[in-house]
Amino acid sequence: MKVGYVVLYVSDAEACRRFWVEQVGMVEKRRSEAAGFTIAQVGFADQAFAFELVPLALMKDNPDGLDLATPSIAFHVDDLQATRAALVGRGVQATEVGEHQGMPSFAFSDPEGRWFAVTR
Repeated sequence: MKVGYVVLYVSDAEACRRFWVEQVGMVEKRRSEAAGFTIAQVGFADQAFAFELVPLALMKDNPDGLDLATPSIAFHVDDLQATRAALVGRGVQATEVGEHQGMPSFAFSDPEGRWFAVTR
């Protein structure tokens, strides 16, 4: 597994995107839409790592009970099914592989109930 990006839950996604791009020197790596909200990924041009800026309003129903004050970490893997099977085989609680915001992924939790996303 490789760390892919860290989700930051933000009240003003566009202001945060401008901050990271215009003031810190990152670039916008990806932009997507979910339920009428824009989600941007920003990071340094020469690095794979990124922040994903997710509007708090998108998470208002928060079905997974995430602590939105804590960033969420997303990992990238080549084989979602094999990675999930390996984690579950070691006793890790994990969701089924499915489509989330148009991306195949699953999530797993640590002993304190923090959830981590795994994508391709």
